[in-house]
Amino acid sequence: MNILEIEGLRKKFGAHQVLDGLNIVVPEHSVFGFLGKNGAGKTTTMKIVLGLLKADAGEVRVLGEKVEYGQTSTNRFVGYLPDVPEFYSYMTPKEYLRLCGRITGMTDKQIMRKSEELLELTGLKGVKKRIGGFSRGMKQRLGIAQALFNEPKLLICDEPTSALDPVGRREVLDIMEQVREKTTVIFSTHVLSDVERICDRVAVLNDGKTVMEGTLGEIKERHRKNSLLIEFTRKESMDRFMEEPLFRQLLKQSKREGSQIIIHTKDIEQAEAEIIRGLNETRLMPSRLEILEPSLEGLFMEAIQ
Repeated sequence: MNILEIEGLRKKFGAHQVLDGLNIVVPEHSVFGFLGKNGAGKTTTMKIVLGLLKADAGEVRVLGEKVEYGQTSTNRFVGYLPDVPEFYSYMTPKEYLRLCGRITGMTDKQIMRKSEELLELTGLKGVKKRIGGFSRGMKQRLGIAQALFNEPKLLICDEPTSALDPVGRREVLDIMEQVREKTTVIFSTHVLSDVERICDRVAVLNDGKTVMEGTLGEIKERHRKNSLLIEFTRKESMDRFMEEPLFRQLLKQSKREGSQIIIHTKDIEQAEAEIIRGLNETRLMPSRLEILEPSLEGLFMEAIQ
């Protein structure tokens, strides 16, 4: 089942076409990374999904129900964490969640149960300090607790780890990974290591369109290039390797970077066998020889060029 479906989404601000036929599908119980450069249109997309911004064209569906601008009935399925959440600074976490529960019409018993559950999940149980004295990371964790208060089917987080230190980022990512059993998570970011850590699906946005989408495994397999990396610790060994006639044909499709050389080939097994045989004959000993896997960073940079 798909939690979120976006088809042909278009949005223009003045002469700037921010979204130009965007298509995205987010399956249930996935952690979906929405990638793109700053200004790529990630926040614009999220605001349209929340019914806070009107699209010029296209359609957005949450659990099969069409999102209508200004009529946010689909938001009953959605929890939202903005990039910079705002709170009443004079309240404690428990007081703030109590206010959220009363606004949504929950009973005191329901509010107490849910508050305890979420404060424990976000590591804020027993914290009596007022929100005004919170660190950025603590505010993000409280923001997640607030977004999860109505048990949403879809949790949308806009740059949830931006400006956090490594400890704060790890805490927020750990929480997002834990809640996937109960909800579907979609978060926008440009921090690729965060995506590789917890996401099972990603979409890359560039020039208002999806230029890459799928599971990390699918994307890496789809964009795989048969490449071998060879590294030498000594410059003399590298120079000998580069000048050796046995390797001349293989080196026609290669790139040298310092002490490393990357060889591209159509037949990776044959190339590896030829290199090993040649190394044995020349008595050259590399410190590293491996088949290269495409990195998310490399794929991302290639997609947005």
